[in-house]
Amino acid sequence: MSNRPNILIFMTDQEQGAVVDPGHPCQTPNADRLASQGIRFRQTYTPYAHCCPSRASFMTGLYPSRHGVFNNVCTPTAIHTGLNPGITTFSELLRDAGYRLVYSGKWHVSNEEGPADRGWEELIVTAGKGCAYQHHRSVDQWREWAQRPEETGPRQRGQILRPGWGHYRLYGTIPDGGPKGYENLNDYAVVRAAVDILPELAQGDAPWVLFVGPLGPHDPFIVPERFASMYDPREVPLPPNYHDTLEDKPRVYQRMRRQYWSQLTEDEVRESIAHYWAYCTMEDAMLGEVLDALDATGQADNTLVIFMSDHGEYCGAHGLYMKGVPSFREAYHIPCVMRWPEGIRNPGRDVDDFITHVDFAPTFLELAGVPIPEEMAGRSLLPFLRDERPTDWRDTHYTQFNGVELYYTQRSVMTREFKYVYNGFDFDELYDLRNDPHEMVNVADRPEYQEIKRELVRKMWQFAAEQGDELIFNPYGTVALAPWGPMEGFRGAS
Repeated sequence: MSNRPNILIFMTDQEQGAVVDPGHPCQTPNADRLASQGIRFRQTYTPYAHCCPSRASFMTGLYPSRHGVFNNVCTPTAIHTGLNPGITTFSELLRDAGYRLVYSGKWHVSNEEGPADRGWEELIVTAGKGCAYQHHRSVDQWREWAQRPEETGPRQRGQILRPGWGHYRLYGTIPDGGPKGYENLNDYAVVRAAVDILPELAQGDAPWVLFVGPLGPHDPFIVPERFASMYDPREVPLPPNYHDTLEDKPRVYQRMRRQYWSQLTEDEVRESIAHYWAYCTMEDAMLGEVLDALDATGQADNTLVIFMSDHGEYCGAHGLYMKGVPSFREAYHIPCVMRWPEGIRNPGRDVDDFITHVDFAPTFLELAGVPIPEEMAGRSLLPFLRDERPTDWRDTHYTQFNGVELYYTQRSVMTREFKYVYNGFDFDELYDLRNDPHEMVNVADRPEYQEIKRELVRKMWQFAAEQGDELIFNPYGTVALAPWGPMEGFRGAS
């Protein structure tokens, strides 16, 4: 057996980073088990609050400006439907280095290629090559739907009324699908396929990578009774920023809340959160099945296990749901827990340094003894596993958001103390995180913060230049809307 470790990745979809924090009401015993035996990275963020760009960054070690995936690759509005030409994924490099790679679950990296095109063996693949976006309908389909009688009557609990679009059920409870509650769900088929392949992987001579990608806890939050009954909505607190009026924030944030989410009563918001936590607990139970199956192979000690997500979910924060153009923490902060008994020193630690999706590809390559391509923007996390914090580790997190199915140009720069958001479609945001950790008060226009804002804008331009983010450099009068232009980032630079 090779001394190179195996790698098991369990990536959920749309899970808040906070749910695995110590003391959080959401029950995640298996993520807690991993953390007690490994490391919990408490400041892990995605560069883009959307499935496709974030997953592409995970696979390539690059920011969207380099890998080219900017929004949903499965829709007619996709800017690009796949990775830029010449982009390499970590899986191809590990395959060439002798690893066996097996994929079960959500892909959503490219609509032109599937996992098999990038070095993986495919078990069950969702959102794969040639996928059709489930919510997209052609004009002819809309005409056909228009002939159907539209649902009438009072709004139901947990329902969002959307005339002409089709009403939306945000959360709900379904009967258990067996003793575990979830045996009849698609996510469990993905997990079972992974569990079933583990003995075969363990019997082989090659080190392996197994990717397990369920679709939960992505909205809608529809969960079996077994898990919904674990939470009493009456005991669920509203998010600390739920009563944010959004009056000092971009109008599109206000529109999202007023048009849709303000329909929910406070009791319904509590119920939605309870169902979301129940969904996270269900995914955690499936994680536990994978961990138990790994233990049964005898290879757990030399396997790096990573539990994480692609992006977060607002789930009532600021009165919002889902993800997308708002730049608040809840959509960008993701869980990340690692365990590797033979490779992690001093297990049971929490790490509070900023890490992001671009850091995983270089980590996997260093583990495998494969040279890390110079073009990768991320850095290997192995020093943290060895309990050796790099003194030059990043102190700033950057995002690159270009919209989802509607286009919005948005960039953010976050340090420990402040967060600046450049909105190309509206006025900017600035939050003093020292005094306002829940991002309630926009201080972007206050005179006493102008030098701080200017320094963060300077950082934005420097990072954009470094990452080839040319979309925001256009000087034409209708789009040159940053308060200080690109020259600000190069003043005094050699």
